[in-house]
Amino acid sequence: MRRTVAAVLLLGLVAGCGGNAPTEQQGQWSFKDDRGKEVTAPKRPERVVAQVSAAGALKDFGVNVVGTFGPLKRADGSTDPEAGSIDPSQVTDVTGPGYGEIDFEKFAALNADLVVAGHYPEVTGLWHLTAEFEEKVLKVAPTVGIGQSKIQLPDGVKRFRELAKALGGDVESAKVKADEEAFTKAADRLKAIGAKMKAANQKIQVVGADPKLFYVAVPARNPDLDWYSKELGLPLLTPDKPDTEGGGYFQSLSWENSGTYKEHVIMWDTRQHVLGPEKMKEGHPVFQALPAVQANRFVEWNAVAPLSYASYAKIMNKLADQLEQVLAR
Repeated sequence: MRRTVAAVLLLGLVAGCGGNAPTEQQGQWSFKDDRGKEVTAPKRPERVVAQVSAAGALKDFGVNVVGTFGPLKRADGSTDPEAGSIDPSQVTDVTGPGYGEIDFEKFAALNADLVVAGHYPEVTGLWHLTAEFEEKVLKVAPTVGIGQSKIQLPDGVKRFRELAKALGGDVESAKVKADEEAFTKAADRLKAIGAKMKAANQKIQVVGADPKLFYVAVPARNPDLDWYSKELGLPLLTPDKPDTEGGGYFQSLSWENSGTYKEHVIMWDTRQHVLGPEKMKEGHPVFQALPAVQANRFVEWNAVAPLSYASYAKIMNKLADQLEQVLAR
């Protein structure tokens, strides 16, 4: 189980999957989540606490939360990319000292009437909320789990849009429509870049790293990467031997074998606990010798981000900008 949780923590997948439309009738609110649970409340929830990327997605669809858990701020005080458009000063951070724990005293003081987080079939509990802590939370408020795997990016966006609508968000607003248009245009940019890369027989390997191991992501197990590859045609490498433990989200390699794949571009996981390019180079001569490293052809992978049009329009445009720059080298 520790290996499973570590795998999810490293690659940080965020997404959603299909489900029935929410209902609100006879004074009762209802929403079927991606665990197949019919989540009900006496009335539409108004005080929502959510895992940070879920909170960011809801905000982009017009629903504000009162509290969050998970990475909210970076050391410089700025919002962590996982939280997207959330303003840390406008929410209460109820994150506990360990992964999946919350500060229950802070949480109880918020009088929450709904808790939202991601759900992985491979892991008990919810994203950033262990089964043990979910049991405590359920004594205060119901929980909604949104799927994090085996779907593609637009499906996850759709699920958060549905949940936001159920919570009273104006998902047909001019802002949401503009965000959706920007999302489509950004996707078209990546599609054009993918076609050029394929014509030049170039590929991208998506990686994460810690001091002990080098990880190569499996696009099909990551909703954003799967969509980039299958629908937008971005040429992402699929490693030959994905790990059998942890859901097969990546292939882990020793640093001595970090040169197994020698693709034209390296896309790296930008989260705080994962090594960046400069740290990956330190003391790792095999990695240093890779052609992409020698040419400094690195682009960023936001492995965890809010599933909204606004969030991914920015992410895809930034990725397109970076790819255009490194492909010119």
